[in-house]
Amino acid sequence: MSMSPRIAAHLNKIGVNFDLVSHAHSRNSMQSARMAKLPPSQIAKAVILHDGDRYRMCVIPANHRLILERVNAHMHGNYRLATEREVAMLFDDCEIGAVPALGQVYGMPVSWEVEFNHAKDVYLESGDHEHLIHLQHGAFMELMNGQDHLHMSCPQDDRFGSIVH
Repeated sequence: MSMSPRIAAHLNKIGVNFDLVSHAHSRNSMQSARMAKLPPSQIAKAVILHDGDRYRMCVIPANHRLILERVNAHMHGNYRLATEREVAMLFDDCEIGAVPALGQVYGMPVSWEVEFNHAKDVYLESGDHEHLIHLQHGAFMELMNGQDHLHMSCPQDDRFGSIVH
């Protein structure tokens, strides 16, 4: 598989320009950045949260960690990280750990990090561990149109690799 069938159908339906970037097999978004020789700040990492009733996708740069308190304060919620089992169930046409940062395709609201406002190019996991979807800034903004955006992450300390603070 090179791209989730649902993601491919969504991108084709909307008509945004994109291309696929192949890279050696990776286990996570930081490794995808290294394998594809791309800045981690341009790789959109999807973090799935659950508050007991609903799911939410947070899209942050690969080299950042989510500040859960900011999301909860902004959403007036009590979100926690979704379990790997929940994520596998929600994204059943994707390989585990290769979730595309387009939660709206899967029926969930998205919050995206404001730092992407300044990215010339953005790369999303495609649904497998060997391809990234490359979007120019305008295409990414078109896909994020109507989705919530806020400052909800900070650069992560590579020594710890945590996605949530």
